[in-house]
Amino acid sequence: MSRTEVVVYENADLLAAAAAARLVTRIVDVQAAKGSASVVLTGGGTGIAVLEELNRSSARDAIDWSRLDVYWGDERFVPADSDERNEKGAREALLDHVPLDPKRVHVMAPSDGEFGDDVDAAAAAYAEVLAAQAGPDEGGVPAFDICLLGLGGEGHTASVFPDSPAVHETQLSVVAVRDCPKPPSTRVSLTLTAIRRAREVWLMTAGEAKAEAVSLALAGAPEVQVPVAGARGYRRTLWLLDRTAAGKLTKVYEPPTT
Repeated sequence: MSRTEVVVYENADLLAAAAAARLVTRIVDVQAAKGSASVVLTGGGTGIAVLEELNRSSARDAIDWSRLDVYWGDERFVPADSDERNEKGAREALLDHVPLDPKRVHVMAPSDGEFGDDVDAAAAAYAEVLAAQAGPDEGGVPAFDICLLGLGGEGHTASVFPDSPAVHETQLSVVAVRDCPKPPSTRVSLTLTAIRRAREVWLMTAGEAKAEAVSLALAGAPEVQVPVAGARGYRRTLWLLDRTAAGKLTKVYEPPTT
């Protein structure tokens, strides 16, 4: 049965450091249990800060990077060398500094890639990547071990925005997203259906601007209105917050003592 946990840290720096430490431990444990692990990465300030902290960690090389599959929850549909690409940020923060198997790094196509400016083709191609990696009983989406996500102040996660076509999608695993209220306006994103294939979803965010969305999601708001409320792992959903992002929660959460 899925469980939800909330951990609150004093500030964004502590949140990033703690999340990085958790991530190392979880990946190592999964690799020890079954040989390999998979992680879905996110962009944004907190997501990239976690990767930077992981890269600086003395425990970084406890991970067998050659046995890690890397995916993305969403991507800005811009040229490959754009600073707005989540992939570029992740590579600079961590991925270019560790011995990953290039065949296990599954990127979403850029707007100057093999599909040109056809964002629908890019989304369909990523759905095919997921299907190729999925087991026979996984419904076309791998059972990701850890899916890292952030969220916006209006409640979006990945590039699934409130009352958008993406949040209403229940069949596809990956969608083309147009007219995003937050630029760049064209993106490729996992759907909530695909996100919920993850064993664990970690929602990481900091700042007072996120407090309302955090509170609504944890109170059970409809995912059509607050999409992050629908981002759940089928075994565990872990919220990692700084104190300001948790400022509107009615229950007080503290970091674990051990």
